[in-house]
Amino acid sequence: MVMDRGQAHTLEAVTAAMILVSALVFALQVTAVTPLTGSTSSQHIENQQAAVAEGVLAAADENDTLAATLLYWNESSGRWHGATSDGYVQGAPPTAFGNVLERTFLERGIAFDLSLYYVDANGERQREPIVDLGEPSDHASTVRRLVTLSDEDPIRAPNQSPTGTTLDDAAYLDGLSDADENQSLYSVVEVEIVVWRM
Repeated sequence: MVMDRGQAHTLEAVTAAMILVSALVFALQVTAVTPLTGSTSSQHIENQQAAVAEGVLAAADENDTLAATLLYWNESSGRWHGATSDGYVQGAPPTAFGNVLERTFLERGIAFDLSLYYVDANGERQREPIVDLGEPSDHASTVRRLVTLSDEDPIRAPNQSPTGTTLDDAAYLDGLSDADENQSLYSVVEVEIVVWRM
């Protein structure tokens, strides 16, 4: 009688082990783990990149290097000095803010796109690329910041020095016009930076 009970327990244990191994094999076949599978470490990297980008934009806005880059505009070509119609496609703009972007991101293997968004005279939202370094990955982080431009802000020359032309008198961004003729506010634009690991 004791022998029969031992055999029954052994049979139960073997059956339970087979079910457990079968379930484990099935779960491993169903789940595909690839290098691009999201993990807590990749989420941490995305959050860190977003925080760095936010800090870079905030510091550049505070010390006016962001506005100086936005005003680094070639009126005759209707684009940034030395840029293509897609913006700067080989790296950051040759400005103080561009140097910070270069050191902070590109030298550390992080790509970025930098864009300016504005509302034109017809009320349509427009995008003007400043830097276009390619297609962001699925794990890209996006940060945006509003920047106020005033009528007296000077357009910048290729050597980054102010020209004699202010925004109020310049041909700046297709369709962007003075938001309020009676005040010094020219426009409020949105700067967007998208960062991702190369």
